[in-house]
This record gives sequence, C-alpha cells and structure tokens, in this order.
Amino acid sequence: MIIKTLLSLSVAGALLGSAAFAESVATSWTDLNLRSGPGPMYPIVGVIPADKLVTVDGCLAESSWCKVSLDGTDGWAAGNYLTTRAVLKSTEQPTVVKTVTYDNNKDAETLGGAAAGAVAGALIAGPFGAVFGGMLGASAGEAVAVDETVVTYVQTNPVDQVYLEGEVVVGAGLPETVTLVPVPDTEFSYVYVNGVPVIVNSTERKIVRIVR
Repeated sequence: MIIKTLLSLSVAGALLGSAAFAESVATSWTDLNLRSGPGPMYPIVGVIPADKLVTVDGCLAESSWCKVSLDGTDGWAAGNYLTTRAVLKSTEQPTVVKTVTYDNNKDAETLGGAAAGAVAGALIAGPFGAVFGGMLGASAGEAVAVDETVVTYVQTNPVDQVYLEGEVVVGAGLPETVTLVPVPDTEFSYVYVNGVPVIVNSTERKIVRIVR
C-alpha cells in the first residue's frame, strides 16, 4: 500500500498570516538521525548536526516524520526535533505545500518484524520542537561525560534491539517496559534502541550518550 503524505493542518496552520511558503528549511535542536524511511526501524543514513540547516520537502500527516535533505542526502527525520527556518514571500494567497509519497512495502522484506510494527513503547520527553513552529520551551539535552571503558563495554556486549516510537536523542527517557542492562561498577546502564546503542543514567532512565 502506498501511503500518501502531506503537511498536516497543524503544520500548515503555523504559516505566518497569508504569506506563501516559498521554501522550507529547518534546524535540529540536537544531533538527529537521518533515516532511510519514516520511522525508528529504518536504517540510519546520516546524522543531522545540531543547528545544521536541512531542506524540508514535507511531513507525514499521520505522524511527525518529515522528508528532508542534508547536503544532498535525502532521508527522513523526526519532526518533533526540528524547528522552522522558513523562507517566505508576500502574497494574499497561501501557496499549496508540495505533497510527497512513500511506499511502505518497499522495505518490508529488509526490515522484517520491525516493518510490521514491532514497537515496544515510546521514548519519553526529551528536547522537542515543532517543524514550522516556534520553540516550545524545551532545550536540547546535553551529553554526560562517560568513560571510554563504558563505551567499549557497551560495544563489545551487544543486546537484543528494542524499537520505540520517536527518535533516539540525548535527554530522552526510556519507559519502564524497556529492560536496562547494567554496566558493571558504574552508575550507567545501556540498551540498543532504534538501531543504535545508548548509555543511560540508571536512576533517571535518561539517555546520556549515543554510541555511534
């Protein structure tokens, strides 16, 4: 089934007055994964650095995922972590925003169970914004200093992958449904989420570092 995607009313409603939308660009509040498809189960094809401009082609009406381009690389990013930098032109009639399409079936064989919706919950809070909207009062999470011996332990002791709704960013919390694996003799735990290992503060269950 081909899912037709377009800007939702909440997004389109954020356009200023009657100005037409000439070009859409946005920045991420934190380092943000660029994925091959609109969801946490799709492979990571790049990373959008914090404050780096990306071109936005459009967003899914059914979710927060947006189709973007980063230095010539096309992919999908979680719109909740993008904030607008729109180039507008004055006119009395708003310009219709370009719609995009995505074929959900084309990656089904590669993604396996993940494509069928094997999602164990949702990431909690974290820094967030709204594409084509203003800042909503949250700031980007800051990475915590983690000894490289912890990173090495996480890399050499892989665990089963967990998929959660939303995107993996520093500062996001993990739900209680996710089992954390302790790193011996440290305050940290870890888990492999949405295709990447993450190091977590064991007490607060918040992501403090993404191992790339």
